[in-house]
Amino acid sequence: MNTDRLIAYFSMEIALELEMPTYCGGLGILAGDTLRAAADGQLPVAAISLLHRKGYFCQQLAADGSQTEHSCEWEIGNFLKELPARASVVISGRTVHIRAWQYDVKGAKGAVVPVYLLDTDLPENAEWDRRITDHLYGGDEWYRLCQEIVMGIGGVRMLRELGHRNLTRYHMNEGHASLLAMELLDEEALAAGRETFNHDDVESVRRKCVFTTHTAVPAGHDRFPLDMVAAALGRTEVGEMREIFCCGGSLNMTYLALNLSHYVNGVAKKHSEVSRRMFAGYKIHDITNGIHAPTWVAPSFQRLYDRYSPGWREDNFNLRHALSFPAEEVWEAHAEAKAALLDRVNHETNAGMETNVLTFGFARRIADYKRADLLLYDLERLKSIACQIGPFQVVFAGKAHPGDAVGRETIRKIFRAIEALKGHVRLAYLTNYDWELARLMTAGVDVWLNTPLPPLEASGTSGMKAAVNGVPSLSILDGWWIEGCIEGTTGWAIGSLLRLADPAQTTPLDAASLYDKIEKVVIPLYYNERDRFLDVMRHAIALNGAYFTTQRMLLQYVLSAYF
Repeated sequence: MNTDRLIAYFSMEIALELEMPTYCGGLGILAGDTLRAAADGQLPVAAISLLHRKGYFCQQLAADGSQTEHSCEWEIGNFLKELPARASVVISGRTVHIRAWQYDVKGAKGAVVPVYLLDTDLPENAEWDRRITDHLYGGDEWYRLCQEIVMGIGGVRMLRELGHRNLTRYHMNEGHASLLAMELLDEEALAAGRETFNHDDVESVRRKCVFTTHTAVPAGHDRFPLDMVAAALGRTEVGEMREIFCCGGSLNMTYLALNLSHYVNGVAKKHSEVSRRMFAGYKIHDITNGIHAPTWVAPSFQRLYDRYSPGWREDNFNLRHALSFPAEEVWEAHAEAKAALLDRVNHETNAGMETNVLTFGFARRIADYKRADLLLYDLERLKSIACQIGPFQVVFAGKAHPGDAVGRETIRKIFRAIEALKGHVRLAYLTNYDWELARLMTAGVDVWLNTPLPPLEASGTSGMKAAVNGVPSLSILDGWWIEGCIEGTTGWAIGSLLRLADPAQTTPLDAASLYDKIEKVVIPLYYNERDRFLDVMRHAIALNGAYFTTQRMLLQYVLSAYF
C-alpha cells in the first residue's frame, strides 16, 4: 500500500462516481472535485469519509410537487475494494468496530488519491451500531454525533492502521470531522508518555490542522449537548478544557475546528468576511471554491476546447483563449448541450420545451434562504414579459431535506406555478437532482439563475459549472458571484451589494430587479443581438471558467495552508 501521504482530507460526503450515492449536494461535489484535482496535480493526499450504504435519499415527486424519499441502494462491491485493516472507537462504553473500503481517484497523469470510506456494518457490532454509517445526514442528534465520532476519531485510527503515519496536515472540509483533533491530542500525549493532553499538545495539533468552513447559516454548524458528548465518549476533558471544546454550554464542532487549526478559510471573499463577523476573534482567510473543469465540461465543449485550446485539461487557464474561439462554433457546441438537456426535460415532464426558446435554469438544494421561488414572486409580471418582450422557459431541480417543511412547500409552490403559467411560460421540475443531472443542466440552459438571500450564500459552485460551458449567470451578488460578475460581460447581477436588513423588504426588491434584467437586458440580447450574447458566453468561459477551478483553488491551499 502507498503510504507516502502528507495530507489527510476529511469530508462527510464525497462525490466519487455517478452511481455512488456518497454525497448530497455542493459540499460533496466540491470534495470530489478537490480530490480529482489533487490526483491531477499528483498531490500526496489520502481522504476519509463514511460509506453511506443507503445514501442521502432518492426523491420522488407527486403531481402536486409533494416530495417523498427512499433509500438509495447500491452495489458496494462494484465500486470499492474492502481492506483487511480494522479500527475501533468506544461509544457509550461499547466498542464499535470499523472497516474501510477503498476507492482510487485517478489523475490525468496516472497519480492516485486513495479514498477510505468507513463502515460499521460488521457482525461483531451491536445491531444499532451497524447502522451508524448507513445514512448521510440521517437520524437524530445522537446518530449524527456517533457518525462524527466514527469519522473523526475512527478516521485517524484507520489511517494509522493503513500505514499513514507521516501525515503532516489534516484538512477538515466542514466541522463534521473536527473530533479528529481530539484523537491527535491523545496521540501527542501518548508520545510524550502522558495519559492526558495539555496545552503544549494543543499547539502541536493546531500546527497540523486546516479547517474550511462552508456555511453562513447557523443551522449548518453542528452542536451537541455536553452531557450527550460525555455519554458518548466517556471523557471529562470536553468540560474541563472549555476554551477549546465548548461554546454556549455545548460542543460546537465549528468552534472545535477553529480552536485547533492553524489555518482557517471561508470559501469566497464575502463568505470569509461574514465568517469573521460570526466568529469574532478568529483569523479566517479566503480561498474561493472552484470546480474540476474536465468533470463538468460538456462533450461538445470538450471537443471545441481540444480544437482551439489544447492542454486546457492540464492547465485550465488555457481557457482564457476562449475570446478567440469562433462564435458560430461556440453556439453549435451550446446547441448540442441544450438539445441533450431538453430531450430529458421533455421525456420526463412532457413540458414541450423548444430549443430555440431562451431557457433559464435553477437547480439547488431547496432551502428557504436559497429562494428557489424568487422568480415566481409575481406570476402576472412573468406572463407580461413573455407576451410583450419574448418567450422564455425555465427548468428547475432540487431536493428539500426531509425535515425541512419550508423547502418541501417551496417545491409544491413551483408545481402550482407550472399550472398557473401554462400557455404563457413553460416550466419544468426534474426529480432526483444529482451529479448527472447537474452536468446536463449547467451546460444545457442558456442562462443560470441563482437567487439566495444575502449574505447566506457561502460560495456556490453551480454558476462556475455553467460558466465553463459558456453559460452566463443572472444571479444575486453573493458568494462567488461578487468576484465573478462583470456586468454585461460575464453575466448580470440581480440587486446590488447594498442590502436592506429586513428580508421581507429585500425579496420584493430583488424580484423587481430580476424581472427588469430579464425584460430589459437578457431577452432582448438573446433574440436581437446574438453576437453580443455570444460575447458574454465567451467571456464567461475566458474569465470565470478559466479561473474558478479546483486547480487554482488547490494551488492556493498548497501555498497558504498545506506547505
